[in-house]
Amino acid sequence: MKKKKSRCRFCKNNMDEVDYKDTSLLKGFTNERGKILGAKITKLCSYHQRRLTQAIKRAREIALLPYEIK
Repeated sequence: MKKKKSRCRFCKNNMDEVDYKDTSLLKGFTNERGKILGAKITKLCSYHQRRLTQAIKRAREIALLPYEIK
């Protein structure tokens, strides 16, 4: 019996880009300390994982998301 491979959340919804201004979406991909979750946990494909990481870093740069929560 083969295990069915789960599809990426963004691929299912045909989203090409991850918007850095959508902070509610980006917060779901960070842990409680503010670290970016890995692809094994988020279950994103490599293309969208790279886009997500880039969007989170951009949001941090313009202070939409915190770098670290202490």
